[in-house]
Amino acid sequence: MGVAEPHGTATAPADASASASGWPALEVRNLVVSYHEKPVLRHVGFSITPGELVAVVGPNGAGKSTLLKAILGLVRLADGEVLAFGHPVEGNRLAIAYVPQTEAVDWDFPITAGEVVMMGRYGHLRYFGRPTRDDRRLALECLETVSMADFADRHIRQLSGGQQKRVFLARALAQQAPILLLDEPMAGVDASTEQAIFELMTRFSREGKTLVVVHHNLEALSEFASVLLLNQSVIAYGPVDTTATHENLRRTYGGHARFLDEAERQLREAPEYGH
Repeated sequence: MGVAEPHGTATAPADASASASGWPALEVRNLVVSYHEKPVLRHVGFSITPGELVAVVGPNGAGKSTLLKAILGLVRLADGEVLAFGHPVEGNRLAIAYVPQTEAVDWDFPITAGEVVMMGRYGHLRYFGRPTRDDRRLALECLETVSMADFADRHIRQLSGGQQKRVFLARALAQQAPILLLDEPMAGVDASTEQAIFELMTRFSREGKTLVVVHHNLEALSEFASVLLLNQSVIAYGPVDTTATHENLRRTYGGHARFLDEAERQLREAPEYGH
């Protein structure tokens, strides 16, 4: 299928109420991933509390997208484990929803925006089950949340890049997962769409969802609560204002000094930074 579907069946709680257990929403322990014997992720570990909005940043080839796929179980682990609310993700797939990069989607696949969002309900259906009236209502509500209800019957290829991003965000919401993984959701969208996506992510975080967002724009880090600086291994992780420091950014990005100097200047001048 051209559009990746949520997969697996949850055997552990997969709703936001799981956060009341006291477990971290997401815990990554000693994660190691290699492609053709070449290390991509080296002993990556971190823990995220429920409701956090976390940016994952680093240079090209740092393993950011691979990290999300490893969390989802889409790539084989050489070592390590991933827990969602204290349970191995292998038995708790519905706890995590995924918004892929648009480049990973076959836009010629004959499917409408509404049908894409309905895919978020597939993991909740019984074998060979059909969507119920409640499933269809929820899918439409998710499209309304991202301001795309009027495009429910539109083929996904006919949508703009920003509209496509919103549809896949609605699909993730339809899964009703407490954890959302987003792979560069702002890539290729205009400034107004980017701001709208940030507003949605902030809203979801305030409602208790945990969001892990691969992001490329250091100037916008002030929109996040925490940042994970990644370059095959974790360089630093914590609150943005104490983690996105000059030294840590240089350790993450290496010799791109002029780029980092300008990005850091703009980050420090952002009115939200440090508050």
